[in-house]
Amino acid sequence: MRHTIALLATTLLLAGAAVGCSKSYDDTVNDCTKALAAQFEEDGKGKPDACKDVKEDDYSAILMNQIMGDEGWLDEDGRFDKGKFYEDAFDGEQ
Repeated sequence: MRHTIALLATTLLLAGAAVGCSKSYDDTVNDCTKALAAQFEEDGKGKPDACKDVKEDDYSAILMNQIMGDEGWLDEDGRFDKGKFYEDAFDGEQ
């Protein structure tokens, strides 16, 4: 009986530790953002492994933000800047 109780207590403690150690979705998204930025610097292609647990809509938004930043279309606060976009779009065409 004592062995059963000890085994049950150990199992419950391990299950609680596993739940407590799992990453939050926000942490997963942050890791994906960092991995995607590193991949862009290395001219890599495809979806990084760190992004596999990110919802597709969220991944699309992260990817689009990375592309806009890479093109220089974001302001200093990380928001889309139409002026920078139009300046780039019409550069040399007058």
